[in-house]
Amino acid sequence: MLSDVTTPQDLDDRFRETLAALPAAERRRDPADPVTDDAPLTGAQLLDLFDAQVTSRQLDLAGRWLRSFGEGFYTIGSAGHEANAAVAAALRPTDPALLHYRSGAFYCLRAAQVAADPAPSTEPSTESESTTETEPTSARVPSADAVVSEAEPSGSEQVTEAAGGFTAYADAARDVLRGMVASSLEPIAGGRHKVFGRADLAIVPTTSTIASHLPRAVGMGLAVERLRRLDSAGRRTGAGVRVGSGAGATHAPWPPDAIVVCSFGDASVNHASATAAFNTAGWYDHAGLRIPVLFVCEDNGLGISVRSPEGWVEATLRAKPGIRYFSADGSDPVQTYAVAAEAAAWVRRNRRPAVLHLRTVRLMGHAGADAETAYRSPAELAEDLDRDPVAATARLLVDAGVATGEELLTRYDETGWQVRRLAEEVLGEPKLAGAADVVSALAPRRPVRVARAVADAAARASGPGAAARAEAFGGKPPELAGPMTLAQSINAALADGMLDHPQMAVFGEDVAAKGGVYGVTKGLRDRFGAARVFDTLLDETSVLGLGLGAGLAGMLPVPEIQYLAYLHNAEDQLRGEAATMRFFSQGAFRNPMVVRVAGLAYQEGFGGHFHNDNSVAVLRDVPGLVIAVPARPDDAAPMLRTCLASAAVDGSVCVFLEPIALYHTRDLYADGDGEWLAGYPEPGGWVAGHVPIGRARVYRVGSADDLTIITFGNGVRMSLRAAAVLAEEGVGTRVVDLRWLAPLPVADIIRESSATGRVLVVDETRRSGGVGEGVIAALVDAGYVGAARRVAGVDSFVPLGPAARHVLVSAEAITDGARTLLAR
Repeated sequence: MLSDVTTPQDLDDRFRETLAALPAAERRRDPADPVTDDAPLTGAQLLDLFDAQVTSRQLDLAGRWLRSFGEGFYTIGSAGHEANAAVAAALRPTDPALLHYRSGAFYCLRAAQVAADPAPSTEPSTESESTTETEPTSARVPSADAVVSEAEPSGSEQVTEAAGGFTAYADAARDVLRGMVASSLEPIAGGRHKVFGRADLAIVPTTSTIASHLPRAVGMGLAVERLRRLDSAGRRTGAGVRVGSGAGATHAPWPPDAIVVCSFGDASVNHASATAAFNTAGWYDHAGLRIPVLFVCEDNGLGISVRSPEGWVEATLRAKPGIRYFSADGSDPVQTYAVAAEAAAWVRRNRRPAVLHLRTVRLMGHAGADAETAYRSPAELAEDLDRDPVAATARLLVDAGVATGEELLTRYDETGWQVRRLAEEVLGEPKLAGAADVVSALAPRRPVRVARAVADAAARASGPGAAARAEAFGGKPPELAGPMTLAQSINAALADGMLDHPQMAVFGEDVAAKGGVYGVTKGLRDRFGAARVFDTLLDETSVLGLGLGAGLAGMLPVPEIQYLAYLHNAEDQLRGEAATMRFFSQGAFRNPMVVRVAGLAYQEGFGGHFHNDNSVAVLRDVPGLVIAVPARPDDAAPMLRTCLASAAVDGSVCVFLEPIALYHTRDLYADGDGEWLAGYPEPGGWVAGHVPIGRARVYRVGSADDLTIITFGNGVRMSLRAAAVLAEEGVGTRVVDLRWLAPLPVADIIRESSATGRVLVVDETRRSGGVGEGVIAALVDAGYVGAARRVAGVDSFVPLGPAARHVLVSAEAITDGARTLLAR
């Protein structure tokens, strides 16, 4: 017998030897009976778990085979983690799941559950708000009857029908294989990545970034519970839960009593994202808010080659306040199922978070290129092999008299043959054919529908919603309030957004009771209640994670990041999670979100780098992300309406970057002129004032024939002041406010630049990696042949006090740059 496992062939040979050596039980047991007197699983159900585990194992072997001749592109397998099939069996197939990349057996079992009951009800349950504990789960494990012909006799002859056992898992196997070979027919990511996900299975695709999906899981739990409570209240009034507004509204995607399951590896407990997620779940639990999330830590003791110290994972998980701890041995399928069912029932009944610590092993290393012998001894490998969960399930089946080792080996071989046959089929399937195919699912833009959504909102606000709007504004709608500042205009637009989007929620640090540190959200909680406007804990990863989960659950989240510099603590939640959801799911899942960020520099007498951050390069680098920068009050409201409509219509992820220094600015040219104020349009004017994504605004000063200044944010005000000075010198200027940093308004840039032949790019961000680089590149790509020059911030952090003037753009520097350009 082999002493260790270093190759797929080794693992296959060892498993065969194990099955061949299993002694037959003294008597056969009816598969309908429990496998032991007190076991929660029948023989038939345990056999289904075995089939799911074997399918996953054979998929791992097929992945290594495909890689051996260059046709497989993903070899992180699930071997040793197949106990997660029992976790899937302990849940309902309508419980949304975010899965670890070693969750092959879970995926196979979930797919078989849904195949056995292809249309599980998602209608609101009739349970009271205090959900009762039920047996969710064992009935959901596909029974032997679901995978063999009715003509087949019961008893021992059932288990010999190996092909029938695989039939329930064939679709799941094909899904996984298509992901491995990057087939464009793969049902979730379409060949863009190998992920576990399918909308009809309620499995949300996740990236390979360690623990980055855990904050989203917390947000999903918060949203599921909030929607459940709203649905309960709606049923009492006959209303029910609606997601979105207008004709496009739909029911919430999961049943009201659903729980969220989120699996991850043991090394992930050390990651900042995991710490944030656990802390947030516990924090909300301590505060009395309910988060029905079951975290599942699949602990194999290794993070690639780095060992988790003995006892560390358990000590860490047990110490998480507000999170109930459960543990099970992943080499014992009955115990795993029983504890998982207990944990799931506890979360479902109490609507509170829990963690299931599942002790597993890792077989065949981290991935195809990993040579475990470099950091693990043969004795360690042999110990892990002795805890092979698939072999453990086989032993239990044989000991219980449900099957013989020979019969199970026949099932194993037949599944292997079927998986290999499917692998050969998917090899011939098409791949993504070009860049257009790759990006097609990334971030759809339907500007006509967005404009229509704005028009519909205006019609509702001036029609059937007029009374509610008047009440929300205390009888004085904002259009009657006179000229407004930027902050006041954003506040009014947020209120109008809350009225038009019932599932919109505004949250972040200090946004509720205080109304934001700059008063931008002042009064919103009083108007719309603490369920829709609420303060969060001080952790940007968690703030964005709540938004990610809430958007996925059907809400329209508007989280606030208090300062741009603080966003960098959590930027992967936007890059790796938010922006990739449509990319990895071809639009089957989406996380609409409008992230408000107070940012950029020029705060007088306050701050330094952390309150005057001018770094936006990391945002502009994220594919599909919309970045809006309103400079003036009369742009802020329509741009915010556009972002909300785009999120609702297209599922867009928008960053609404608000220049702090302009929040309360009133004047443009001279003190008291009020030229930076603007009136708020009544709903009847929203359509005429609609600002599409990617369209600039042009100001013409003087003849506007001599010079084009392209800028944004604080640069707009400074450039207009500089243009006024130049006008006195006889220079006519066009000041182009980009308004959108992504996508850039390229057509407007080219048109306005070509009109004068002289372009001055005023970029308040940094010279290296700043917005100006993108503008100049757009001009070059379009064949612009005129003169061009940049005025940009110095490559420096923004210092405290007057020293900031040395590294930031000024109106004087713009004027000087224009004169130099004109002198050429």
